[in-house]
Amino acid sequence: MSDTSASSNNKFLKGTLILAVSSVVVKVIGSLNWIILSRVLGGEGIGLYQMGFPIYLMAITVSSAGIPVAISIVAAEKLANKDYRGAKRVFNVSLRLLLLSGLMFSSALFFGAGWLIDNQYIRDPRAYYSIIALAPAVFFVTFLASFRGYLQGWQIMTPTAVSEVVEQLMRVITMLIFADMFLPYGLAYAAGGASMGAGVGAFCALIVLIWFYARLKRKFQEEINAQDESAPVEPAGQIIKRLLKLALPVSLSSLMLPIGANLDLLIVPQRLEAAGFDVRHATELFGYLTGMAVPLVNLATIFTAAMTISLVPAISESRALEDYPAIRDKIRIGFRVAMIISFPCFVGLFFLAEKVAALIYNAPGAAGAIQTMSAGILFLGLHQISTGVLQGLKHTAIPVVNMIIAGVVKVVLSWWLTAIHELGVKGAALATVADFAVAAVINMCFIYKFTGFCMTFGSVAKPLLASSIMGGVIFVVLHFTESLGAWAILFAMGAAVPTYALSLLACGGLRQEDLERIPFIGRRILALGQKIGVF
Repeated sequence: MSDTSASSNNKFLKGTLILAVSSVVVKVIGSLNWIILSRVLGGEGIGLYQMGFPIYLMAITVSSAGIPVAISIVAAEKLANKDYRGAKRVFNVSLRLLLLSGLMFSSALFFGAGWLIDNQYIRDPRAYYSIIALAPAVFFVTFLASFRGYLQGWQIMTPTAVSEVVEQLMRVITMLIFADMFLPYGLAYAAGGASMGAGVGAFCALIVLIWFYARLKRKFQEEINAQDESAPVEPAGQIIKRLLKLALPVSLSSLMLPIGANLDLLIVPQRLEAAGFDVRHATELFGYLTGMAVPLVNLATIFTAAMTISLVPAISESRALEDYPAIRDKIRIGFRVAMIISFPCFVGLFFLAEKVAALIYNAPGAAGAIQTMSAGILFLGLHQISTGVLQGLKHTAIPVVNMIIAGVVKVVLSWWLTAIHELGVKGAALATVADFAVAAVINMCFIYKFTGFCMTFGSVAKPLLASSIMGGVIFVVLHFTESLGAWAILFAMGAAVPTYALSLLACGGLRQEDLERIPFIGRRILALGQKIGVF
């Protein structure tokens, strides 16, 4: 591997780690926020607060989702060819485009709030204040998307990570302050005050991104000035056309998530009733799936989600340089790291499902749904990575089509399996796992078609073997610590991590050069391993 390729790989792995850490921090802050906000507003207040969010999420999805990915792809292409002026022009055009888009959708949400309530789309008129309070957030979130996309095109992930943490932190602080401040005026005003936090958080994130952008601009000003000003300039209309062509499929894939959630809402409770469960039990089982099992799967795939963001500009850069060996090398690293991380998470959650359900949710009945959904960690991770690869190759429409195909499979399986009484909600969980698996497999078939890359037997077998050994250790530990109840999970996890690491090293699934590539912590782990004689 050339020094350039190694440097590029290290850059995208560093970006992945930075984004993964920031995602964990954001999740932790968000979890603490819900605990405190629930105490301030209570169940009814939380309900009013939540009523405006589906409309808000739809607005930001339509106004900006996909644009950061599109900007990062086009900017990375130009930067790979040292076209700094071209990259900056892409940013300037996208900034104006998103300024108009943000204003339009923000205004629509603010002035359309009354119409949504009058026409019974929002059933409780008290949610009016929550909706209008979210309107400024639509503008700021849309506007800052151009900064995130441009900086990601430079393969600099720190601005995105820092801005996400600042956004979440400021959102949480202000929403708690405003909720408490307006609570004496009634729950409707308190919920509206909490919603104001989204706008404040987005504004603070925008300030952070502008600072990083100004810093980057100063650093590369000489390179920009040194470029030939007589070089042809890409027309704004052509740039907008390219951005929209790339962004629209990504936006559609973002819309598939709420569509899938709504299909679950329509199908799963109904088919559970058809299986013989009463309405109350069906609702409880549906909550186990969507409110407990699915969030755990999403939490376990934070790293692969972060890697997806880093992969897009990294592969775009190599594609622009027509460096096909580098493309295949980045794809290989992406899938290999995904396997090393996803397999133990899948096996661990499978064996610990009952303890996790009892300790975290105080709902032992959720164990079946969680255990069945655990396989989704593996396939969702593969789907995320393969989607990032295809987007980096400029085939942004293919993952959307594959998601639709997989969605149809999910609907059919969910309708059939959930109605089988012996399966119940496990049938719905199996359908969701199949959804991830089908989308991932079809994506990987297209990756093979475009690049010739195919996962090797060793890249799958070695982490699978190490994870299986880890699973056996967890089973034994749980047996001997049964008297501790749910807290036995701590002993099981304490034994699982070193077991997996040592097993992976023993079977050759983790090598010295792998650790050398891991930013920040890799060399420290390697040094420790050399001291104890592992390497």
